[in-house]
Amino acid sequence: MYEYIKALHLIFVITWFAGLFYIPRLFIYHIEASEKASPEREILTKQLQLMAKRLWYIITWPSAVLAIGFAVWLLVLVPAWLQQPWMHVKLVFVLLLVLYHLKTHQIFKQLQRDEVNYSSKFMRIFNEGATLILFAVVFLVILKSAFNWVFGVVGIIVLGILLMLGIKLYKRIRSKNPEA
Repeated sequence: MYEYIKALHLIFVITWFAGLFYIPRLFIYHIEASEKASPEREILTKQLQLMAKRLWYIITWPSAVLAIGFAVWLLVLVPAWLQQPWMHVKLVFVLLLVLYHLKTHQIFKQLQRDEVNYSSKFMRIFNEGATLILFAVVFLVILKSAFNWVFGVVGIIVLGILLMLGIKLYKRIRSKNPEA
C-alpha cells in the first residue's frame, strides 16, 4: 500500500508543479495582452482567462489537494518521519509552497477580473518561486539531511542569482528582437 500512496503523491506533486510553472506564464501573456490595442486586447484577454481558469481549477488546485492528501497519508503510514530534522525543514518548504500557491490564486482572481496589478517583469521573477522551492524539497528528500540543507540554501541562492541573470539576458534579447 505504501508504494502506491507514494507513487500517487509523486504524480500529483508533479502535476501541481506543472500548473504552478505554467500559470505565471499565462499571467505574463495576459499582462502583456492588456497593453495591446483593441480588439486584439479583448480577444487575447478572453482566451488567456479561459486557459488560466481551466489550468487552475482542473489541474493545479486538484493536484495540490491530492498531493497534500497523499502526503498526509504517507505521514500516517510512516509517522517516524516527523521525528527527523530533514522532514521538519521539508515541511517548512511545503508551507512556503502552499503560500506561493495561495498568492498565485490571488493573482489569478485579479486577472480574471481584468485587474492588472503587476508588471510582466515582476511575474517573470515570481515565476521562479516554485522552481526554488522544488529544488529545495527534492534535495531534502533525496539527501534526507537537515544539515545539508544549509548547503542547499546556498545552492538555491546561487540558482536564484542565475535565474535573475537569465531573466535579464532574455529581456535584453527580447528588446532587440520582440519575436524572441
